[in-house]
Amino acid sequence: MKRTAALFTAVSIALAAAGCSSPPRPEPLTMTGVYFDTVVEVQVWGGDQDILDHCDEICAHYEQMLSPTIEDSEVSAINRAAGTPTEVSEETADLIKAGLEYGDISGGMFDITIASASSLWNFTDNEDKSIPDAAALAEAVTHIDYRKVKVDGNTVTLTDPDAKIDLGGIAKGYIADRLKDYLKSEGIRHALINLGGNMLAVGDRCDGTPFRIGLQRPFDQTGTVLAALEITDQSVVTSGNYERYFEKDGTIYHHILDPRTGYPIQNDLYQVTIISDSSVDGDALSTTCYALGLEKGMDLIESMSGVEAVFVTDDYEIHETSGVTLD
Repeated sequence: MKRTAALFTAVSIALAAAGCSSPPRPEPLTMTGVYFDTVVEVQVWGGDQDILDHCDEICAHYEQMLSPTIEDSEVSAINRAAGTPTEVSEETADLIKAGLEYGDISGGMFDITIASASSLWNFTDNEDKSIPDAAALAEAVTHIDYRKVKVDGNTVTLTDPDAKIDLGGIAKGYIADRLKDYLKSEGIRHALINLGGNMLAVGDRCDGTPFRIGLQRPFDQTGTVLAALEITDQSVVTSGNYERYFEKDGTIYHHILDPRTGYPIQNDLYQVTIISDSSVDGDALSTTCYALGLEKGMDLIESMSGVEAVFVTDDYEIHETSGVTLD
């Protein structure tokens, strides 16, 4: 389906009217931290400070395990091993296997070995707007191939010793899912998890109505949203070219890289939002569908059960899959 985007500002980017008007408590307890260079916020209705403290510990634990920029993380150990088989935790091995599965699903457009190219780009504090050397990128691309990652039990081997793994495309979703598992194990029935825009609901609002999640208008700095989604116990994850980027000579250089070239993907999409039960699926699929483009991305999501998507093209038109209802 396609519709012209109607703009309104009544819904906040992160959530709208997420509070409760009935027990267990009128206002949520909130944990805020920074992990994976991302602001993390967990809002819990009916919990206590110990639960929030443990959520903070969960985030720190997985950052320590999965970050490629922490020297003694398990991902860094794999990369440093230069092809030597490396023993990791079961969780890291399982997440790598999930990344490899999405490599297959995407036809290689989602590739966890993108690190050899992504490490050459700076999308955070690049005041000079420098672009990597073309020859360096061409060399880096020769080491991008998820099929050269082998997982045997908890042992991970890079058959290309110069390849590097980066799980950033699925790590936030994975952490959100683990936070949700923990909160449910503690009897929490109403919570909202936000990892840098990866939104994951635990149940619904305390009054029994769904959480409302606003979809941001790309490149808008005022909080304007295009539309809103209502979710209960689901995940909403968005990937777009406006999240981390710089513009030079009329070209937008953004963080979603083409594994075939090492350069940012250029197509007619501004953003893709995935609605799913699992946040790790939403994380991987939002990047995958952005990389595939509108037509192939829509076809992929329509072929999957329990997953929906909203695409925003560069003319600000909204294209949604068949099961989406937008406000």
